[in-house]
Amino acid sequence: MSAKGDKIEKIITRLQQRISEGQFYEAQQQTRVVAARYTKAANWDAAIDILYNVAQSLLKAGQGGSGGDLCVLLVDTYKQAELKPDSASKGKLLTCLRLFDSEEPTRKKFIGEIIGWSSKYGEYPAGDPELHHVAGSLYAEEHEPYDAEKHLILGTKDSAEVLARLEYEWFKEDDAHTAALYAARGVLPYLLTGNVRAANACYRLFTSALSQDRQSQLGIQDVSSNSADLRVYPSIPLLNFLGLLLLAIQRASPDLYRQLHNKYGNLLGETEAWHEPLEMIAEMYFGIQKPRQSNPLMDMMSGLLGGGGGGGSGSGGARRPAVKAPTSMPAAEGLD
Repeated sequence: MSAKGDKIEKIITRLQQRISEGQFYEAQQQTRVVAARYTKAANWDAAIDILYNVAQSLLKAGQGGSGGDLCVLLVDTYKQAELKPDSASKGKLLTCLRLFDSEEPTRKKFIGEIIGWSSKYGEYPAGDPELHHVAGSLYAEEHEPYDAEKHLILGTKDSAEVLARLEYEWFKEDDAHTAALYAARGVLPYLLTGNVRAANACYRLFTSALSQDRQSQLGIQDVSSNSADLRVYPSIPLLNFLGLLLLAIQRASPDLYRQLHNKYGNLLGETEAWHEPLEMIAEMYFGIQKPRQSNPLMDMMSGLLGGGGGGGSGSGGARRPAVKAPTSMPAAEGLD
């Protein structure tokens, strides 16, 4: 090890000694001062090494606030160094992330910071898939479905299994006829991000679990033809709709989609949360544009004032899950 390396090691050892003595605040503040000195000198490796090691020690000592503060500073140093996401840079962040207590408030901020860094300096505009997968998996283990979904939808090829399992466990707390609402929380967002493979995997895994648990209760039927094998759920028609939607996308058949939409039109009309996602999916995969309902007066006012039409409001405290279309179309790993 070089003399510079020895010096950094001694600094880290001294700061970790403070932590072992219970001087947590002092260790945090001294680390910030030392790291700032190396950052000012653009000695990024030294600053990162110090922050990474001391942050870990604080987190292991149960000092989530102080450790989290240094983790956020570590990401800020990555940004100043314009460091790109690779196995080494991501590995340090994920090591720290796994050390956080689930109740620690700074963890969510840290997750947001690492996703933002990877988005700016990596190749994925919506953030690095591996970082999303680990964050989403942690939330899934803690039964935090809303936070888990946001990350798993943008994760790796392994994320669909985690998401399907999460949605199914959540569904088991509800009535059997609501199964499609939970399955759709994985299927529709995956389709909206262009990840057809993950959408199919999520549907397959969810329905397989359902079939194993409730075969006799639901009267599930297997239907085969020359062109496709389908599992039919007589008491859950919207689940059949999702399976046929995936088949229509596989065949790139606008006519099949129109027939499907007409057949299930009444049920879809009652499932308001699916309206906008399905309109976007129809345009993305079948070239079917949403019919424009023109209002001449509103069009004129919009043109004059540079405004736009308003959107619908959410249902607030609805018990059952909904599916909302994302405001942007992020790039996802493993696009089909």
